[in-house]
Amino acid sequence: MKFPKSMSRRSFVSSLGALAVAPGVNVEVYADGGKRSSKPRTIGKTQQLSMTATQVVAAIAAGQLSAETYVRTLLDRADALGSLRAFITLNRVGAIAAARAVDAARAAGKKLPRLAGLPIVVKDNINTKELPTTGATPALMNFRPTADANVLKTLVNAGAIIIGKTNMHELVFGVTTTNFAPFAGVARNPYDTSRMVGGSSGGTGVAIAARMATVGLGTDTGGSVRIPAALNGIAGLRPSVGNGGGERRYDGTGVLPLSHTRDTVGPMGRTVADVALLDSVISGAAIPAPATLNGLRFGVPATYWDVVDDQVLEIMNAAKSKLTAAGVTFISVDLPSIRGLGEKTGFQLVLHEATIDIPAYLKASGASGITLSDIAEKIADPDVQNGFKSVTSDSTAGEYSDALNVYRPQMRAIFDIYFIENRIDAIFFPTTPVPAVPIDFVYGSSTVSVNGGPAVDEFATFIRNCDPGSIVGIPGLTLPAGLTSRGLPVGMALDGPVGSDKKLLSIGLAMEKLFGVLPAPNI
Repeated sequence: MKFPKSMSRRSFVSSLGALAVAPGVNVEVYADGGKRSSKPRTIGKTQQLSMTATQVVAAIAAGQLSAETYVRTLLDRADALGSLRAFITLNRVGAIAAARAVDAARAAGKKLPRLAGLPIVVKDNINTKELPTTGATPALMNFRPTADANVLKTLVNAGAIIIGKTNMHELVFGVTTTNFAPFAGVARNPYDTSRMVGGSSGGTGVAIAARMATVGLGTDTGGSVRIPAALNGIAGLRPSVGNGGGERRYDGTGVLPLSHTRDTVGPMGRTVADVALLDSVISGAAIPAPATLNGLRFGVPATYWDVVDDQVLEIMNAAKSKLTAAGVTFISVDLPSIRGLGEKTGFQLVLHEATIDIPAYLKASGASGITLSDIAEKIADPDVQNGFKSVTSDSTAGEYSDALNVYRPQMRAIFDIYFIENRIDAIFFPTTPVPAVPIDFVYGSSTVSVNGGPAVDEFATFIRNCDPGSIVGIPGLTLPAGLTSRGLPVGMALDGPVGSDKKLLSIGLAMEKLFGVLPAPNI
């Protein structure tokens, strides 16, 4: 067998025992009346599970791997690891049918689209017309939108195959994906199943890290792509949102929202290269070449480093040393005023805009008869239920105008000046101040202690570093920096000026070459 040039022969995938499929997964899409392909497999299952998205697309196009064979491998993997609760719905019938169509087109000599045969996972707040879009909340458990989200259409038109809708923190209203809705369940971190996975795009992070897929989509309001990417040892991009108009990189139509000024879909992948591939298809931009690290200038604001777990700090300092040796210069200039402005802006935008954006989404997506009150009354997570009271009461309406028109522009100007005056290519910081913490099965999210200090709010701690850039709409990228002594992933993040998405990916590609990728979890 001839492997693609960049494919590793080493498998990180451990031997699997039989595990039960997670209860509550929508059974209707599990039935499979089709026959398995008789085409001989040229790449074995172990190798398939170690491949990147780019390698998978190339292997399918070259006839080295049947799309159907690969889809079945991933679906079987998802079944075997159902206890991780990565998925809410698996698309067995639809994914196999789509894969067979790709194989038939290749056999007929037809030109294949760019992502032909590539399975993707999709967060369950992104509309899919053939599958439920539940938002991981009981009121929407059986809701089927009238059309796919526009971003998803772009990927499907390029040949991507949806293999399932992934678990998430209910209504994207948290950072743990500890879900109390029985049909969704508590997602578990594949690097330590007693620990949480991050959120709100936790299921996508788990599915990719556990080798149920190479790439997928999440959404990010205040860190919801980058936090689970960091805690599950993969890469994730929050693209530019900017002013929400011409500066927005991705179309947000067809996504269950919280805040139109802050929300965005974001690609997640096992590698930065995989993330760049999805971004290229979605945005229409070319995949960038890896940057030259020598000569780059990374800002290191103290406010992103003053609350950090000791092991995270040790790993991040080692990363800084490695980057310094590669020619990166670190600039220690702070951004102290962003914290105060963020307190006047972040939640004020989200909580008010949710009262407008969620009803508008329900109407546009065909959820006739379901209201914001219906959703609030049936929320399963006690923490989300409590927090959602601020949405239904519109408690921040009186603060919204100043948040949008005064404090957010002031905060954006501070970032813009920071990049320009200090000639900063990217801000460098730990994606999350602490690694994944034990799952709280009682409240879903509670408190954490940093380095043995007093208990502090878990949500505020995990969004601490990702939230400022999210508020002002600048792009952010996370990739793995290493593992703690307990084997838990630590993410390193880059934030850049609005519109610098391609440059961030270019830098991330270079950093990935320098640091490598993490070994697969030993599940």
